[in-house]
Amino acid sequence: MQHSSELIHTMRQALETVMANVPADQSVFGLKAAVAECILKAAAHGQTSYDGLVASASDQLQAIVAMLT
Repeated sequence: MQHSSELIHTMRQALETVMANVPADQSVFGLKAAVAECILKAAAHGQTSYDGLVASASDQLQAIVAMLT
C-alpha cells in the first residue's frame, strides 16, 4: 500500500505523540512497533487525520501493553 508523504509525516507525528504519553512503567519492549502497526492499520481503514490516528492508537494502548507484558 502506498501512502503519501504527507500521510506518512502525519502517522509519524501521531506515533511520537502517543509514545510521549506512555507512562515509563508501561513502556515495554516492542511497544513502539506495535503502536506504529496500530496507526498503519487505522490509516489503511481510512483514518488519515492526526487527531484520529492519535485517538485510534491511544484507544488501543492498554490492550497493546497487556499483550506485550
